[in-house]
Amino acid sequence: MDRAQYFSAQAGRTIDAPRRMKSRFAIGDVVKHRMFDFRGVIFDIDPVFANSDEWYEAIPEDIRPDRNQPFYHLLAESDDSDYVAYVSQQNLVTDSISGPVSHPDVHQYFEHFENGRYRMRRSMTH
Repeated sequence: MDRAQYFSAQAGRTIDAPRRMKSRFAIGDVVKHRMFDFRGVIFDIDPVFANSDEWYEAIPEDIRPDRNQPFYHLLAESDDSDYVAYVSQQNLVTDSISGPVSHPDVHQYFEHFENGRYRMRRSMTH
């Protein structure tokens, strides 16, 4: 398989990933966690796990996701708080029926919510 490498500041190391990876979700999609009670809007996607080894190993082994799948950065919300979450593809499902996300940073990244998803601000695209 054709591979690529890039430096992840979040992981503090070079990440080796397939040159092409199919993701189930896109930037602007509203999703919810399969096991935990939170939802959010995707604002970035890593083709494979690109966080620190300490972060990964802190996940209980019996629910630890495979590293070789897309991981999504979410502006997340729960009943208690708003935060940024980092979630594997296997742990996400679509949640567009529940409407917009109330995270305070949504409008820094996205223009508006329409047809179950957000449109990214033009200034944020490359």
